[in-house]
Order: sequence, then C-alpha cells, then structure tokens
Amino acid sequence: MIPFRHTWPYERIMNDLYVTSCPYCQEDNVLLPLKPKQLPDIRDGKKHLLVFPCCHNKATIVDADSDYLLADAPLRDL
Repeated sequence: MIPFRHTWPYERIMNDLYVTSCPYCQEDNVLLPLKPKQLPDIRDGKKHLLVFPCCHNKATIVDADSDYLLADAPLRDL
C-alpha cells in the first residue's frame, strides 16, 4: 500500500509540470524542474532527485502516476 503522506499532487499544463503549492515552503504555483517525458522512466523504477526551485528543498521521487508524485520520505503532515 502506498503511504499517502509520501505523495504530492501535480498538474500538467502543456509541456510543464506544476504543483499548486510547495510541500516545504507553501509557495503557490511552483514550476517543477521535471518534464513530462521523464515520467515514464520514473514509473519504470528510476529515482529522480527533485529540487524545488522556490526553497531548494529536495525530495527523491520514486514513482508517479497521472496525478501524484510519490517520494521516499513524507511530504505532508497528517
């Protein structure tokens, strides 16, 4: 079972990926340094170090679906 605390929703707008808010600093509408063409590699098991441009915090992305990124550490408090 995937732990919900390790997920964060993202949106695809044209050829860019955005999060509505940063999980670390809560900055709004953050453009991710990740392209949609990288998502199949992540789905196939390749890890990706994601550095949020707003606050430079890092998360290792281990999986992704069409709505959520899955990290190896919690991104939200429940």
